[in-house]
Amino acid sequence: MKLGMVLHHHRAEVADLARRVGSWCEGVGVDVALPSTDAALAGVPELGVDETNFGRDLDVCVSLGGDGTMLRAVHLTVRHEVPVLGINAGQLGYLTEVDPSQLEPALDDWHKGRLRLQERMLLEVSVESNGSQTSNLALNEVVLVAATNTRSVAVDASISGRHFTSYLADGVIVATPTGSTAYSLSAGGPIVEPEFDALLLSAVAPHMVFDRSLVLAPSTEVRLTVGGYRDGTVAVDGRAVAHLEPGGSILCRASDQRARFLVRGDRDFHTILKEKFGLSDR
Repeated sequence: MKLGMVLHHHRAEVADLARRVGSWCEGVGVDVALPSTDAALAGVPELGVDETNFGRDLDVCVSLGGDGTMLRAVHLTVRHEVPVLGINAGQLGYLTEVDPSQLEPALDDWHKGRLRLQERMLLEVSVESNGSQTSNLALNEVVLVAATNTRSVAVDASISGRHFTSYLADGVIVATPTGSTAYSLSAGGPIVEPEFDALLLSAVAPHMVFDRSLVLAPSTEVRLTVGGYRDGTVAVDGRAVAHLEPGGSILCRASDQRARFLVRGDRDFHTILKEKFGLSDR
């Protein structure tokens, strides 16, 4: 068996967690691999693998960090259908499943097949500009924002091929249910259970009367086109991927691929939500 590790690059406690994972793997005869940059950071460059090949032949990927590290782990492994187990190293996150104190028991549970596999929807995001097209996958969201931070952007939105409305806003978000507790939430979007399939369409600080979010069926396609005369920037899961001039667009649809998480039964989404918002039992 082979286990991959993806590390947060700026938290000192992650190095200790990585050593613990490595020691556990040595004890049970599981091979270990890391992306080359992570392996160098952990002081084990001999275990480094080029990022384009990292997910190949892995049985599991362990993410050591927060939600951002989980996003990176998913992007590195999703095309190889590798399940990801999140170890939380930092603040309470929505994606990380295991506290550091439970690291070894969680690894034992994985090794003995006692963890539950949870699949989540991904967005396929096609960026179309100047006759070219590129494709990305998003676990949380795709955001079209003004290229200049101090200005708004005009965005024409169509839903399944029909014009819906023209937004004037700081940006427009198309999110997954997993992303409903990320940027979409700060824009006033709804909280949606992560195993539910839907597209969430929300404007960021809209300069217009209509300021409501839409929850759309998973069969829906959403196209956002830069209108007006100001350029836009496209970000996928927090990473800038394209600069769009007026007329450039993105097409968002549910991907055929799914993100795969390993989860335990004692800490579900509702428990995490209550902890995050300080909700008490009544």
